[in-house]
Amino acid sequence: MDALLIVDAANVVGSVPDGWWRDRHGAAERLRDALVAPAADGLPGLLAPPLELVLVVEGAARGVESVAGVRVVPAAGSGDDRIVQLVADEGGGRDCLVVTADRGLRERVQALGARVTGPRAVWGSRSPSSCWSSSQ
Repeated sequence: MDALLIVDAANVVGSVPDGWWRDRHGAAERLRDALVAPAADGLPGLLAPPLELVLVVEGAARGVESVAGVRVVPAAGSGDDRIVQLVADEGGGRDCLVVTADRGLRERVQALGARVTGPRAVWGSRSPSSCWSSSQ
């Protein structure tokens, strides 16, 4: 069974103070596009392929569409609650890693058996700001 990588879009986008708040939808799309490589290659030292990558979006980013390798899941309410639900529903029996810096969310998903890492893990050696600046 493929490993499961769940990315907290709001938290990861919000970790880079680059003006994302002016275009939340566009920032989530840029994050989604930047995640195509980790979806194929994994996260060195954390998660090897094959893996299923899920990007959880909320608020103004809810209209972001999935692309090959990255399944986008909108949260009807709280993004954190949707992530916890995904871990509970889809994480059992396989390696599950959640990318977030949110301390409360980290505790909730760890209680369900998921591992956690911070937003920097999805960037590798690339600069996060280079992924965001294209449409500002």
